[in-house]
Amino acid sequence: MPITKINPDTLPDAGALGYTQTVTAAPGELVFCSGQVAIDRDGTPVPSDLAEQAKVAANNVKLALAAAGATPADVTIVRLYIVDMTPEKMEAVGSALPALFEGTAPCATAIGVQSLADPEYLVEIEVMAVKS
Repeated sequence: MPITKINPDTLPDAGALGYTQTVTAAPGELVFCSGQVAIDRDGTPVPSDLAEQAKVAANNVKLALAAAGATPADVTIVRLYIVDMTPEKMEAVGSALPALFEGTAPCATAIGVQSLADPEYLVEIEVMAVKS
């Protein structure tokens, strides 16, 4: 796969925090996934716990990528939208990322928001990928 992940010595150690500072990708098909939240196709009730919501949303990201023939290893950037973000909430959401990316952490941005599309949603995960 022509994706290179770089954590230069000149920047903070992003790997310890579960993301990568810089990602380059060779030409390939771009995959854009809409933000995923903690709801499944069957309408299972949204968990009230933020970490559990992050796990469900992360699984939905995997399903969205698979539908396009991509995998989490193809992801170049992830954006996390967290309602009323605090360091503790960021840590709870971040706990779902290692399982999603299985050691191939992409670039990441966490954005604190006032609310999402439904008051029950506490986190939304959006990704972009490049598949060859």
